[in-house]
Amino acid sequence: QVQLVESGGGLVQAGGSLRLSCAASGRTFSSYTMGWFRQAPGKEREFVARISWGGGSTYYADSVKGRFTITRDNAKNTVYLQMNSLKPEDTAVYFCAAGRPGSGMRVYEYDYWGQGTQVTVSS
Repeated sequence: QVQLVESGGGLVQAGGSLRLSCAASGRTFSSYTMGWFRQAPGKEREFVARISWGGGSTYYADSVKGRFTITRDNAKNTVYLQMNSLKPEDTAVYFCAAGRPGSGMRVYEYDYWGQGTQVTVSS
């Protein structure tokens, strides 16, 4: 069992930056692929980024590639999402998720979810 708690969301102007954190409980955090997803009002939850258990492999949605960076610190049981050059279309609730090794871009591949943190980007 893994419990996830996101933090770091807020209101930022377009072009600004935020860093989201996701703290995980459980001794097996380092064995999970970790992902970030987001959901805007009236839209489906969508993939943002994922990182392998060891941090050596990352993958991003095209919409955030070059602007967002996902990292993890297994010693701290924490995964991060650094978001730069934010755009109004990045406005959403951001969720972190834990999945089995090899989990990819699909919501159903992830077993555990946090409660989400709101990110609002003003124009």
